[in-house]
Amino acid sequence: MCRNIRCLHNFDPPTTDDDVREAALQFVRKVSGSTRPSRANTAAFEQAIDEIADATRRMLDQLVTNAPPKNRELEALKGRERHEKRMEREVRIRTMST
Repeated sequence: MCRNIRCLHNFDPPTTDDDVREAALQFVRKVSGSTRPSRANTAAFEQAIDEIADATRRMLDQLVTNAPPKNRELEALKGRERHEKRMEREVRIRTMST
């Protein structure tokens, strides 16, 4: 799955509709293989984004958990740390093979 699509469930503050729409946009871009649809496909692209965002919002509203809400800033920090480790590994691998 696309790395740009993030977990949206169980956050404090709660996930906004803008967050949900951004995730739907990333999903549609990934599935269609296009970041910008042609003029002929714009309506289908936008309809898919709207439908996926609506389904995602309904699902998020229905999910139940006993876990405490996650902190957005802490999760973003963890994500940056994972990214840095991944980049360090890639640099090590590339320098070892040369």
